[in-house]
Amino acid sequence: MDVTRQTSIAVGDGRHVQFPRVVVGGLPVAALDRKDTARLTVSAALSRRGTGQPCLFFTTTNGQVVSLCASDPEVKRLFGHADLISADGMSVVFASRLGSRVRLPERVATTDAFHDAARLASTTGATFYFLGGTEEVNAAAARRVAEIYPAVKLLGRRNGYFTREEEPAIVEAINEAAPDILWIGFGVPAQQRFIVRNRERLTSVGVAKSCGGLFDFLAGKNSRAPRWMQKAGLEWAFRIYEEPQRLLWRYLTTNPHAAYWLVRARGAADDGVIEASLI
Repeated sequence: MDVTRQTSIAVGDGRHVQFPRVVVGGLPVAALDRKDTARLTVSAALSRRGTGQPCLFFTTTNGQVVSLCASDPEVKRLFGHADLISADGMSVVFASRLGSRVRLPERVATTDAFHDAARLASTTGATFYFLGGTEEVNAAAARRVAEIYPAVKLLGRRNGYFTREEEPAIVEAINEAAPDILWIGFGVPAQQRFIVRNRERLTSVGVAKSCGGLFDFLAGKNSRAPRWMQKAGLEWAFRIYEEPQRLLWRYLTTNPHAAYWLVRARGAADDGVIEASLI
């Protein structure tokens, strides 16, 4: 397996940010650490402010995503639309290191990367919108962000329970709020479907970022695994312990399938390019 020689974000003509990618589990994953991923996310979002362009689509991959993409062409197609895919699972990071001279530098978990982006937003003026979760969880997540990042402007929020008939009005409301980063937490693949279905209409949004269960963690409903388990790639085991009825069968069925495809579907990838002014 190989990737491009580039090992950090480079600014080309002053607006085009180039970043290295490597194919892991059949998906081109950005070989960026958390710090550079946050810088790219915020920079790209701010660079598109007021341009009227469709939003960028940033998402993540982990074992579950690899398994879904390998078994469902429609899910693979959704991820094919992404402008940036980060490694939100240690299994993806470990797989990139099998026989490769260039590796994914670290896991870029959304629950951690959000805080990196929020700290940058506090100093750059980047604005957020929360879409997803129950009303209780969404509201609690918004309150928590206001407490720990008082300088971050949350321009709006909405729970994730609505019908397809209500969707156009929700998109219109988001456009009226005009957030730089739209955090969407519906779970895979519903959040990716929403973004792909609506990105051409989300012209007042800079970056639409899928975030899975982020709001549950911000609200305090779910807790993270101990750091040593995260580094060892065992957070899935902790999550099974926390939510056995919901997650046990999912992990028992997807983990072996994902492991097969993580080893099999690896290779080189071209650089990704995003129009942005790097902060």
